[in-house]
Order: sequence, then C-alpha cells, then structure tokens
Amino acid sequence: MTLAFLLAFASGFIALSHEILWYRVYSYTSQGGAEAFALMLGAYLAGIAFGSYGARVLCRDAALPLRAVAWLLAASALAFFLPPLVASAVVLADSWELTLPAVAVASALLGAVFPLVGHAFIAPDARSGSRISYLYVANILGSVAGSLGTGFVLLDHWPLATVAWFLACASLACAAALAVARGVRGMALAGALAGCALGAVALQALGPLLYGALYEKLQFRTGYKPSEPFAHVVENKSGVIAVTASGTIFGGGAYDGGYNTSLVSDTNGVLRAYAVAGLHPAPREVLMIGLSSGSWAAALAAHPLLERLTIVEINPGYLQLLARYPQVAGLLRDPRVRIEIDDGRRWLVRHPERRFDAIVVNGTLHWRAHATNLLSAEFTALVRSRLREGGLYYFNATGSDRAARTAGDAFRHVLRLSNCIAASDTPLAFEREAWSRAMRSAAVGGRPVLEAGAATERAALARIEAAIEPEARLRARVARAAPITDDNMGTEWQ
Repeated sequence: MTLAFLLAFASGFIALSHEILWYRVYSYTSQGGAEAFALMLGAYLAGIAFGSYGARVLCRDAALPLRAVAWLLAASALAFFLPPLVASAVVLADSWELTLPAVAVASALLGAVFPLVGHAFIAPDARSGSRISYLYVANILGSVAGSLGTGFVLLDHWPLATVAWFLACASLACAAALAVARGVRGMALAGALAGCALGAVALQALGPLLYGALYEKLQFRTGYKPSEPFAHVVENKSGVIAVTASGTIFGGGAYDGGYNTSLVSDTNGVLRAYAVAGLHPAPREVLMIGLSSGSWAAALAAHPLLERLTIVEINPGYLQLLARYPQVAGLLRDPRVRIEIDDGRRWLVRHPERRFDAIVVNGTLHWRAHATNLLSAEFTALVRSRLREGGLYYFNATGSDRAARTAGDAFRHVLRLSNCIAASDTPLAFEREAWSRAMRSAAVGGRPVLEAGAATERAALARIEAAIEPEARLRARVARAAPITDDNMGTEWQ
C-alpha cells in the first residue's frame, strides 16, 4: 500500500502543479482576463472527469492497470509541450482558446491514474473503504503540495521552463519507479529506465528552443518578431514582468507603463503623476499603491514639500529592475522613500494608525481579474478613512465610468484628469501657480523636471488643463453607471 499512497500523492502533486503553470500561461496571454482561469479550469476538470471515466476500460484486465499507470505517467510528461503550444497558437491564430482541448487531454492522463491505482492496490474486502479513504488523503495532500509548492516555492525560484521540465522529470521518475516495483527485470527494465532518462534529457535539450521566446510570443501574438526579444524578464510567484528594449513594461501580459520621467518626451503619461502637485497644496505624507516602473513614484518624490513617500508593491520583481534605469534608481537611495512588498489593500488594513495627505493608486486595467480589489466601494471607503483633512485620493481608473462613479459616491468632490480620478472631501481644482512653483524646483535623477524651462511648463500646463473634466460634467456623465463593489466585481466579467 505504501507504493499506492506514493503514486496517489505524486499524481495529485503533478496534476495541480501543471494547473498552476497553465494558468500562468493563459493569464499572461489574456492580459489577466478573468475568463482565462474559468475556461482553463473547465478544460482541466473535464479532462480529469474523462480520464477517470475512461479508466474503467483498463480495469477489466487484472494485469493491465499497473502497466497502464506507468504508461500514463510517462505520457503525462508530454505536458511539457503545452506552454509552447499555446504560444504557437496565439502567434499563428491569435487565439489561446484553441489550445484548451490540449489541457483536457493532458489532465485526462493524470485523471486516470488515481482510479487505476485504487483498482490495482485495494482488494475488495472489509478494509477497502478505509484504504480508499487513505488513498484519497494521499491524493489530496499531493494536490495541496502541488498548488502551494509550485505556486509559492518553485515559481519563486525557477523560471516556468525549468518548472515544466522538473514536472516532466517527476512523471518519468514515477513511471520508472513503478516499473521497478512491478518486478520488471532484465532488458525490459533497462529499456524502461533508459527511455525515461533519455526522455528527460531530450526535454531539457528542447527547452531553450521551445521556451526561449515564450513570453514574447504570448505578449505580441501575431505581431511577434524574433528580432525583438524582451530586454528583461522577471519571473516569480507574484507573476511575470517583461520589459522591451525601449523600456515599455508588461506586467502579467498587460501594459504597465514605461521607464520615463521626462515631460518633454512623455511616452508613458507621467504628466498625470506630476499633476498631483496642482491638486494638493502640500503633499508631505504620501502613500502610493503600485510601483511598476517607478516613474510615477519618482515624479511624486520630486515634489519639494514631500517628507515621506510610502510605496506598496505586491511584486518584488519591480525592485530588481529599478537599479537598471537611472531615471528611477534614485528611489532606492532616497531616505524619504520606503518601499514595502505587500498587497495594497491588506497593507492599509494592517496600518490603521497611518494617515496621509494623498493616496495615489497606480492600478491596473479595470477589466482585469482582481482589479476590483483596488476599485470597489469598500476599498474606496478604506482609503477615505486613511486620509487627513483635505486629503487627496488620486487613482488611475483606466477609463472606467463605474470606477469614477464609485469614487464620486464616497467623496464630496471629484474631477477627472485624463484617465485618472481625483477625489476629496474639500473642493478640487487644479492650481496652476502651485504646480509651477513645485515643478520649477523639482528634479528627477539630477535633471530638472522642466527641462526646457518655460516652454516645458507652458506645454505641460496646457496638456493638464485640456485633460481635466470638471466635477459637474463628470458626475452627470457617470450618473447612470453602476458603482463597483466587492460583490459585483465591476467589469471583470464583462
């Protein structure tokens, strides 16, 4: 029975580990669309169900189940090819959904293992019920270990390609161990062991070819160009950050800003961050949720009146990139700046004593999975409770009328600046003179913010004022939009 328990544990570990990997691939290429997990999970569970159902055919021959388990485990190593298959599908057909049947096939192989192990090892006697329960416990423990171990440990230390190869090796090792346990001898055993070893070596050799441009293909799809690889790719348990040679960032497959703090060549809309200087007279204590490139943070830190900037970022991978870009590297040395790795909402809950002059949220696209966490009425109320009198809440609504309506319901005053919403319980207006005074003495990376002096100042002010939608017009426009709550999840499922 020990072997049965080990096989049940291993099949659960490998199956749930693959699910974690596949979700990373589908989530990345769908830019974090909520439907990616639902569709992938549906295909995965359908495969498990069909595999379990099909196993009954193999149970008719008493000698077949264990041999079938060995072959199924060996065949499950082919799941190594699924991420590259998804990448090829989005490059050729601009569709990741076409590869979902492959998920079902891969999960069916492991789905058949558990019932076959039970049939082969558990005798139909008085103790069969308790033995089956122990087998279930082993499988559940393996599944939990796969989800947690792969999701929080392996992916935090190895790239996806290495984890996929490790899981393939685990499948082949289980098949080889089963061959030994079944009493296979002589040339048959040598052939089985050699086949598993050669399979592991072959997959390792194929890894660079199959996975070398995986994220470029998933990101650019039909526009993928082999001659334009990412300059940096950071993978960890929090996700995948990819940076192009021009400094454009993609976090989890979605556009996430760029490394630029210049108002002259404003390629990433950093003017929106500098605009805070005209919306609050003295932002001395500022909280920023979402670091990304650090460009917004650098713009906020440039304010001459700033005393402390606390930045909360959930993915530590962004910190690894800061030092590579001089315009934002100063954040790591600035004594006024403190960067904490945490979930922004959780950090606010854990620090009820902190109060801020301004809370700036540089969030993600409002339709992505989990975006509600930083857009809902409940989160907005939490932010409001952490502001000082006259405090400013300024967040990137990414064009969502529902997000604007939600903020307007919580605060007495709101206005829109480009795709950002400014909210406060005191009247809001963009103060030209306050902004100019702050910017004339501000510098980022040793360079004045107003690089070309008055010309930069005039152009920036004109752009800001042209991007402002005043309160009356904004409220009238979004009056019929439904507020976002933790329960309705905004536009994640639309």
